[in-house]
Formats: sequence, structure tokens, C-alpha cells
Amino acid sequence: MTPDPNAAACPPPEVAYANAPRIIPEISWVAGAAADKEFGVPMGREFWLRKAALLDRIALAEVQAYAPEVAAAAVETAEDAAGRLADFDHTHYTTRGPFKPLLHPPGRSYRPYVRQEYLAWLTSHTDS
Repeated sequence: MTPDPNAAACPPPEVAYANAPRIIPEISWVAGAAADKEFGVPMGREFWLRKAALLDRIALAEVQAYAPEVAAAAVETAEDAAGRLADFDHTHYTTRGPFKPLLHPPGRSYRPYVRQEYLAWLTSHTDS
């Protein structure tokens, strides 16, 4: 992935995920949300956001713990999920921060965008 100059406007992982739930409960939430949805009913933004953030966090942990070639699958999965969220947000016009989805050519990472959107979502859910 090509570094994106707009990514600097997004929060770093340690800020975006500082108050995030632990990974195992998030895995349970994502799996449960997918399992509880009737076949053919589209998933909502919260699902795509939490799934992308979860996979980003897993990829970050893998990169810290293992050699790049070992962590590559986790990073690729996180990139795919980030792209899916960006596609959803572009289609539904639901972005919250300065970094917008699908404004850049393919090949750039949307993982910083996931962090921006997750922090905004998490903040709005903990303030209420």
C-alpha cells in the first residue's frame, strides 16, 4: 500500500483504540451480528466499522509479534475490511472525519480511515 498523506490527519492506533473493548468480546459481537442477520438483509454501518476496526487491531498485533511475511495475511484481511467500510461510507455518505472514503486512487490504505471513523463512533457511544 502507498502511504497516504491524508492519513496524518487520522488518529494513530494507540489513540483510536485506547478505549476499545477487548478483542475477544469484539470477535463475539461481529460474529453474533453476522449470525443474527437474516439471509439477504444487508449489514449496517456499525457492523462494517467494528469488523474493520477489529481486523485492523488484529493486524497491528500480528505485525508487532511476527515477521512481515507471517503477518501479511492479517494485514491483507484488514486492508480488505477497511476498503469495504470505505465503500459502504462512500455509498451511504456517512463519513465523520477529515479523511474521506474513495477520494484517492486504489492502492492506498483505508486503515487510517477506519481508525478515524472508529474513534468518532466510539466517542459518540461513550458520551451518551
